Amino acid sequence: MDVTYDALIVGGGPAGLSDALVLGRCRRRVLVCSTGAHRNESSADVHALLGHEGMPPLELLGLASRELEKYSSIERRDAAVTAISPTGLAFTFECLDGFSGSAHKILLATGLVDELPPIDGVEALYGRSVHHCLYCDGYEHRDQPLAAYGAGGKGAGIALMMKQWASDVILCTNAQAAPDAEMTARLAQHGIAVRQDSIVALEGRSGHLDAIRFRDGTTLKRSALFFSTGCKQRSGLWSQLGCTRDAKGGIVINPDTEETTVPGVYVAGDISLDVLLVAVAVGEGAKAGVAINRALSKRDGLL
Repeated sequence: MDVTYDALIVGGGPAGLSDALVLGRCRRRVLVCSTGAHRNESSADVHALLGHEGMPPLELLGLASRELEKYSSIERRDAAVTAISPTGLAFTFECLDGFSGSAHKILLATGLVDELPPIDGVEALYGRSVHHCLYCDGYEHRDQPLAAYGAGGKGAGIALMMKQWASDVILCTNAQAAPDAEMTARLAQHGIAVRQDSIVALEGRSGHLDAIRFRDGTTLKRSALFFSTGCKQRSGLWSQLGCTRDAKGGIVINPDTEETTVPGVYVAGDISLDVLLVAVAVGEGAKAGVAINRALSKRDGLL
């Protein structure tokens, strides 16, 4: 069955649902496709989001989904989009469940996947006392003994930043590249010790980190660990469509049209690799929604 939509939104997180809300209020026919996987699904709470501070991520998404139900032009589908192809002035798409259709505009809000430190015990603690974002979770671990995890300048950078939240910070490189001389001097200036030993495991219970165990048998008591190991795009649709990425790996956007380098394709949320906060994702989704509606209105001769 070939159904035509004004917009296909790939991704049902804060960015995608925010975009859908704007377009639904513009009475545009929209399809939101989502696999249900989200970057912050392991987190206990969402932070730095005005009006919803401390709300569990799934509760926030549930609330957003219920708000969209009043807009009859918005359809939801729990399915991965496997292919999108330009066809003239529109795009055809296919879903993993066999559904297919076409859309005049595409929003990619597919997000990122964090590359967790390769250490035993990290998954049981991730989102509770092992984190990737200080702005999201630093305050909850203020004035506690903290560990920064990362190699070279990236590890040193997150360790230095952590001093805003705690005085007791130690950088663990896990036998990876050590910071250069300049960074080592800055760490020493701010009282940050560096442990370059190999890490065997993170020890904790009920999501709470107790200690870091090293290969030499020693342990380091810590209450939380923040890591800087990078992340990757969750979906390869951007590549399939031919969108250009910048030096950081984020999708390049034209500031005048909000489009990517592929006309008619927009992005919002963590996929842009800008500021990785839920509040920013919501804003980017809304901004993309306005841009998409304006483009459709120009097509219809209304602008």
